[in-house]
Amino acid sequence: MSLRMLLRGAGLGLVALATMGQSLPPPPQVLFGPLFEAVQAARIYPDSKTFADATPREAPDAVMAAWRAERPQGADALRAFVERHFVVPAQPGAKPSLREHIAALWPQLTRPAFTPPPGSSALAMPEPYVVPGGRFREIYYWDSYFTMLGLKADGQDRLITGMLDDFDSLVARYGFVPNGTRTYYLGRSQPPFLALMADLDPRHDAVTAARHLAALKAEHAFWMKGAAAARQSGAAARVVRMPDGSLLNRYWDDAPGPRDESWAEDVATARTSGRPVAEVYKDLRAGAESGWDYSSRWLADPARLDTIRTTQIVPVDLNSLLWAQEQAIARRCAAAGDKACAADFAAQAAARGRAIQRWLWLPGEGRFADWDRERRAPTPRVSAATLYPLFVGLATPAQASAVARLVSAQLLAPGGLRTTPLRTGQQWDDPNGWAPLQWIAHQGLARYGQVDLAATIARRWLATVAAAYDETGKMLEKYDVETHAPGGGGEYPLQDGFGWTNGVTRAFLEKYGG
Repeated sequence: MSLRMLLRGAGLGLVALATMGQSLPPPPQVLFGPLFEAVQAARIYPDSKTFADATPREAPDAVMAAWRAERPQGADALRAFVERHFVVPAQPGAKPSLREHIAALWPQLTRPAFTPPPGSSALAMPEPYVVPGGRFREIYYWDSYFTMLGLKADGQDRLITGMLDDFDSLVARYGFVPNGTRTYYLGRSQPPFLALMADLDPRHDAVTAARHLAALKAEHAFWMKGAAAARQSGAAARVVRMPDGSLLNRYWDDAPGPRDESWAEDVATARTSGRPVAEVYKDLRAGAESGWDYSSRWLADPARLDTIRTTQIVPVDLNSLLWAQEQAIARRCAAAGDKACAADFAAQAAARGRAIQRWLWLPGEGRFADWDRERRAPTPRVSAATLYPLFVGLATPAQASAVARLVSAQLLAPGGLRTTPLRTGQQWDDPNGWAPLQWIAHQGLARYGQVDLAATIARRWLATVAAAYDETGKMLEKYDVETHAPGGGGEYPLQDGFGWTNGVTRAFLEKYGG
């Protein structure tokens, strides 16, 4: 029986419209045929109206092509397929699933294009953007890459392109991407993820590509400013000369004094240090640029924040990201037909890669390490930063295997990946785990064939996030990966929202299901 006959028999009064030449939109049973019947027959949703009201994430033809390719068998596989390809309405009175909750949070965390009034500390943003949440009311640099992973999984391409346009605009105005979009962040940046963000851009036109390339080259110049002086003095701004004369980078902040947003805290830390206060302020600011504010990575005494010495540390994560940036610029220059630029940045990447391998790899310990300029030796701190060379593809297969063994022995926790094995009270130490480091670890290990360990980290992290969500109804900034509970420590109360947790969790749900 045809759809038109069914509608006539149901007495819906639509035949007149059909006979007037207007086509009727087909219902889900017609659009999705065998998929619809399989879902309803399996009763994966107790109320049959639930799937009938679901919204496809792609065009129906694309959904059905995926259905024919995958042919999921069993209720669990069928539900996972549906939740990848449809937005399923929440059941009345039921707590939304993690997927549903994250999808509902994007509009809450989105802010419109913005021009600040005179005297405001906020910076102008030409396009809508996503903030982390809680006390973080502006966009933050490295957070946004991990947020974008979830936006990509949820089909929010327009927000991704808007945020990329905002970042390109910031580079055009200031020469770099600041830590966050406040005037008091204009002395520092954050881990340089812009090249990786640009790879998420769904646009592939020449104008957009040229704008991204210009932004990446300007950002690289920002990080390398001071290279000539460093060759003479040993260190200048963000550039450090290693013992063999090669150049690597460190975290820094161009502004003096205590941080505006943590003024009282910084003054108190400097007061107890017994060191020149300007030196302490510079190290605190540099630690904030690292994103790991704060961690035993930067402390001479892990129990005392006032022993912070970030500017003396050459970090493996920063240099891995800059190696990836140089590779990306070389690739983009080659695509644009600029052979000289491509050769230049390929050579810079090769030199940096050699320096990382020589100075930051410890074969006896099977890990990549930070380097202490004063001691002229690697630091003793084991941390999740050891996974960055795997994440960007700089490690050898043998190095990746060694790092995987170290991760299993020292960093794998019941609820995901530890940041470090040390309990110090700082928030970037045990027992806390952070969404970005779960992603870095997962992607890096999977890249080198360590798929079981990668999957274990992802699934344990999902279990931790789900347990805290069941308890609190919130997505949190950080988690206790020893007990599957909300995290703690640091300078401020635990924040909820939360951009990068939403993004990484949503990306893991896309791969591993509920």
